[in-house]
Amino acid sequence: MRRTPVAALLVFAACLGAGPAAADRTCTVPLADWQPRDALQKKLEGEGWTVLSIRSDDGCYRVRATNARGERLKAKYDPGSLEPVRGKHGDEDGD
Repeated sequence: MRRTPVAALLVFAACLGAGPAAADRTCTVPLADWQPRDALQKKLEGEGWTVLSIRSDDGCYRVRATNARGERLKAKYDPGSLEPVRGKHGDEDGD
């Protein structure tokens, strides 16, 4: 029965390792420095996206859209720079 504490420590250590990856997906821009949603929508439309919605999530803008081929897209954007926020797998949004 001495394996139980070791297993618990391994699970705990694994959870600690997940913390920085989750932190990378949040934005920390003060609300006063956010650019308007309209600016992000115009940027994305210029890239050929049809924006379905833009909402705030984890301090970022979360976008749902379609591209010119009709594919559904989801992405997170930094509200200050309007640059994509990379997820834990290197993709936009991380979902």
